[in-house]
Amino acid sequence: TTKFTSASDIPVAFVEKNVKLRGKLHHITEKGLEVEHIPISIPFITSIQRKWQSKGLLLVRLAGVDLAPGGMAWLQQELKPKQMIWFQLLGREDLALECLVLVNKGRFLSVCLNEEILRQGLGRTARIEGLHHDSRLYWKLHKRLLRAELKALKKNKGIWREESYSERIRDRISNNKFVQTLKQFVSWLRGS
Repeated sequence: TTKFTSASDIPVAFVEKNVKLRGKLHHITEKGLEVEHIPISIPFITSIQRKWQSKGLLLVRLAGVDLAPGGMAWLQQELKPKQMIWFQLLGREDLALECLVLVNKGRFLSVCLNEEILRQGLGRTARIEGLHHDSRLYWKLHKRLLRAELKALKKNKGIWREESYSERIRDRISNNKFVQTLKQFVSWLRGS
């Protein structure tokens, strides 16, 4: 029922047990998602606690994901301000939380943003900070993230997109010195 306003407020036991917390998204920044923690509410107690709760946002990073430049734009398009999200604690580094971030899509469906970004080809799999790399959970999550990245690679999406044969030929022709000189000559003729 306690509202956490900074990463250091969260008990170590919560991080070790990989507890899921709920929050309201406020901002998407280069450092991560700024989320207001929404504690479990108990009708009478919650109304009293609200008077003493301090304001503050948690910095939540997508664990195991190294965002590409297009990833930030995709997140800003996909997530709305004040949207409710769930974040599963995997680790804590300085003032940031390394988490799996889940977003509800409909009544019974939720999407893991970490996997979805990799599936769209908008990032690369990275080491999951905060988890010991010899733990079972680390390898289970890392395998899920690698599978998502592999789907983007197979479908030629995002950063894995390769130019088609016709695009490569067109680029080579337009970058050819003779063609560039010819274009300059034609523009000179038009100007005369």
